[in-house]
Amino acid sequence: MSKGKRSKKTKKMKNSTKIILFLILVIAVAGGILAYQIFTNQNTPVNSEENQEVASEPEPEPEPVKQIQTYSGSDRPIAVMIDNHNGAWPQAGLNKAYMVYEIIVEGGETRLMALFKGQNLATIGPVRSSRHYFLDYAMENDAIYVHYGWSPQAQSDVAKFGINNINGITESSDIFWRSKEKSSPHNAVTSTEKILKSANAKKYRTTSTKESVLNYVADEFDLESETIANKVIIPHSDLQKVSYEYDAQNKVYKRYARNKAQTDWTTGEAVKTKNIIITFCDNYTLNDGENKGRQGLKNTGTFNGYYITNGKAIKIKCVKSDRNSQTVYQDLEGNKINVNDGNTFVHICPTSAKVSFE
Repeated sequence: MSKGKRSKKTKKMKNSTKIILFLILVIAVAGGILAYQIFTNQNTPVNSEENQEVASEPEPEPEPVKQIQTYSGSDRPIAVMIDNHNGAWPQAGLNKAYMVYEIIVEGGETRLMALFKGQNLATIGPVRSSRHYFLDYAMENDAIYVHYGWSPQAQSDVAKFGINNINGITESSDIFWRSKEKSSPHNAVTSTEKILKSANAKKYRTTSTKESVLNYVADEFDLESETIANKVIIPHSDLQKVSYEYDAQNKVYKRYARNKAQTDWTTGEAVKTKNIIITFCDNYTLNDGENKGRQGLKNTGTFNGYYITNGKAIKIKCVKSDRNSQTVYQDLEGNKINVNDGNTFVHICPTSAKVSFE
């Protein structure tokens, strides 16, 4: 090969090498730019509105609405007269009652009326006879009234007001029976199943749409009051003094009568209540010709009282316009009071009763 041809070939090879090196350089630069862009995109904040959409957080689920537990459903209330003589202690079923009324009867004794709604209890009692003023509170609760005997005034008023009643004296031993654990007359008992069996046989209505006497609220609250009520003492008479002691851990009151702790006959548990209501209205001795010391009660009108819950007490007004109307419990400004969801003992005692708090 001639010298001129070799020179041209060499020059051509040099040019090719330069082109290849240039292409390699271009590729390297392009690769660097691309790598930079990838790195930049990877480190771009998520909330950059130019490059990415902000991910929306899921809506929080709403909390379930609290429902009243003490008074609910369509079951018609059942009001049972409960013997409160010390020979009848302990009683069965009081902790399952949504309300228990305690009112004076003859001899300085008191009697209880326990109200049940939607309960299934195998034993309630001991059941005792009716007194006419208890009918007022059975009517305002739209309750089937259960008793074992009655005074002449109660018998007359049951007919006068057309009250659906079940009288143990006229019922079979299948509905009421005598317990061998106690002595007569403090041993007559029944059950919710037997009461409803009798009510159905008598064609009594067993459902109710009537609203509760008390204005229950589902959210627990404490009273705004300076009156501390860790212990409540309620003297119905010289014979019957009731007291309650506050259990702060469980937020309930434990019941005592005549300085004795009250317990349930069937479970052995302490008798407890969430709320206590006191109404001051006077009783008097009836002149009925029988000289048995039976009482009457001046319970229509406006009366002073207390509402007690969670270790505090407030003064209230208790308004009952007539015998079969619901009692309205008001604060001193005339507003209907709220009541904590839970059972309530209602004490109706003389205006002279020296109720005290500790």
